[in-house]
Amino acid sequence: MPESLQTFINIFQGNVRRIIIPNIQRDYAQGRNTDEIRRVRSRFLDALYKAVTTGTKIKLDFVYGDLSDNGTLTPLDGQQRLTTLFLLHWYAAKKENIPAAKTACLKNFSYDTRPDSREFCKFLIDAEVSFDAENLSAELENLAGFPLGWKKDPTISSMFVMLDDIHEKFRGVENLWGKLADGAISFYFLSIKDMGLTDELYITMNSRGKPLTDFEHFKAEFKSKLDDLDRKLSARIILKIDTAWTDLLWTYRDANNLIDDGFLAYFNFLCDVILYRKGGTPQGKSRDPFDLLEEFFGGDAMENILFMEKSFDCWCELAAQEKISYFFADRVSRGSRSDKTVNRHVSDKIITYSSDADFFGDCIRSSKNFSLGKVVMLYAFQTYLLNREKISDADFRRRIRIVNNLVTNSGDAELSNSEKRNNGNRIPAMLEQVDSILLRGKILQRKEIKTANAYNFNEIQLEEERKKISWTANNPDKAEELFELEDHYLLGGQIGIVGLNCPENFKRFISLFECDYDKITCALLATGDYQQVENGKRYQFDSTRAQSWQNLFHRSGLVKNFDDTQETLDKLLSGAEKFSDDYLQKIIDDYLAACERKSEFEWTYYFIKYKDFRPPRYGKYWWENFGEEPYCFVTLSEQLKRSTKSYQPFLKAAGVGELSREDLGMRLYFGERYVVCENDSYVVKNSATEAEEDRLKINQRGGIDTEDRIEKFKAWIKNF
Repeated sequence: MPESLQTFINIFQGNVRRIIIPNIQRDYAQGRNTDEIRRVRSRFLDALYKAVTTGTKIKLDFVYGDLSDNGTLTPLDGQQRLTTLFLLHWYAAKKENIPAAKTACLKNFSYDTRPDSREFCKFLIDAEVSFDAENLSAELENLAGFPLGWKKDPTISSMFVMLDDIHEKFRGVENLWGKLADGAISFYFLSIKDMGLTDELYITMNSRGKPLTDFEHFKAEFKSKLDDLDRKLSARIILKIDTAWTDLLWTYRDANNLIDDGFLAYFNFLCDVILYRKGGTPQGKSRDPFDLLEEFFGGDAMENILFMEKSFDCWCELAAQEKISYFFADRVSRGSRSDKTVNRHVSDKIITYSSDADFFGDCIRSSKNFSLGKVVMLYAFQTYLLNREKISDADFRRRIRIVNNLVTNSGDAELSNSEKRNNGNRIPAMLEQVDSILLRGKILQRKEIKTANAYNFNEIQLEEERKKISWTANNPDKAEELFELEDHYLLGGQIGIVGLNCPENFKRFISLFECDYDKITCALLATGDYQQVENGKRYQFDSTRAQSWQNLFHRSGLVKNFDDTQETLDKLLSGAEKFSDDYLQKIIDDYLAACERKSEFEWTYYFIKYKDFRPPRYGKYWWENFGEEPYCFVTLSEQLKRSTKSYQPFLKAAGVGELSREDLGMRLYFGERYVVCENDSYVVKNSATEAEEDRLKINQRGGIDTEDRIEKFKAWIKNF
């Protein structure tokens, strides 16, 4: 019997007398309730439904099997499809009361995997079903002659699920049997003897019982859509998937030596890019690759398919010249925002604070953790590869630095693809901005952005990058020093705190921050007030943590007094070409000595002299009224608010008593009494009555202490 196109009805009108699913086969699986099988079942039923409702006939994949001399077909591939077709034909016959003479094919299909499965097929043929119940399975279970033990049979339980889904999907289809009889659904059949294979060899080749992977299902679906669009294109793409693109991804294969997940991860990335370039967002949309196929590669999708092909091919072309990891290693180095020993500027390279400098490999290996910033960076590198003949290597290295600076200094507010956030989905305009930077070396003004929502990267950083483009053009001999400053771990590309007016400060800044953080803090405060106001009451200083300096050195529209920080830092930098701890200590000692000589003890004196004022946390402090009560403040142990670990440093520095966690460190307890610090006094109160019992007045002149209040307080409380 040569290869032939058959339907479930007419296959029994030829040499096939009956179909028996052999006991070497696995159980019927298309009715299982796993995510993967539910998706396969849904898509298969959708395809069958389309065939019987739109007039667009469907031809299913080959069914291979052994056809015996007595006409018994033993399927070796196609069991799942044949069983579903059996159930669909049974449903049509029973629902439309088709005479038994026309439905003889149903009696000729059976299972030999388990006795229960075989008996259930017979049970279905004889069952009288009303189709009134919402679930066919419930009605069938309630029929006489249905043993409860059948529910434990995996094939029967799977058939029940499929019948319920068929009922839900096809209950409204009229003349279903007639459409099936007219060949709406068919399949190719070929006997393995006609293929020249023995049963044993075929079973070995076909890995009996092994289900298709998600990726294999995906590839088959993709091929189907490509075939509908252009068969020559389809053949070309599928060949590349099986050869060149697989070779490309093989370097990134997983522990099971599979590239399936890697392919789908990059496929997801490309679908996101397609959507962003059209002004959309994937947020809230299905990430299922089959749904993405339907959305981006169904119907008139030639542009998307060609983009996908070019994208994969550009990495293949690169891999043919050098390892992709080498390509990235030559242009990207890894840095750390917390460990200064890791960060080192390398000429012609950018620094990434990502865990992987190979953005392509990072996408392939960790798609679920591939941040929007990484999406933009991978898009930038891919854009270069797609336009390599138009962009020189030198231009690319300069321009990717700009993109990297923009990504690094755009926070969650900017790197957002949500339509609900302030200024909406910014990624489409970011990609347009990247195109302009890489292809033309120009940073677009917002009014030049063609995307409907023109908001993109952080505006402060965009303006800084425009200035640096102009500055490096006028000062090419200083460009490398600027790039080294950009790569400093405390700046991460934003150099506004140092500025461009005094390039001598570039190296001075780097030298300064080789010194001890705490000494820099004290020397800076001895030079001038540099703190920034975050919300009217919360103030940002710095600490021994790098994060506090990074907060301080990055301008934000939500923070005031950045210019004060810049001015104070500039004043400190102008004092020396190179810095050391000894140099800073002298500034500190001179400042403290001057305060003591003049008997002027501003709050800064205490801040610098006493370690308790500088906890190793976030450099955050809380003043209720800085202008009127500069001595009344709290050190914070958290980023944003006071907590039980907060404390009033003028109390803690005394080194005695017990700070109250309940009162957020604002009371120092001594038995039944406690002390609070006011702007010009220490006040003792009774714990039970809150009545004032004593007061230590601090001498002041013009609101400034004229004596060291902490030393005075420590001497005073000895009498407690």
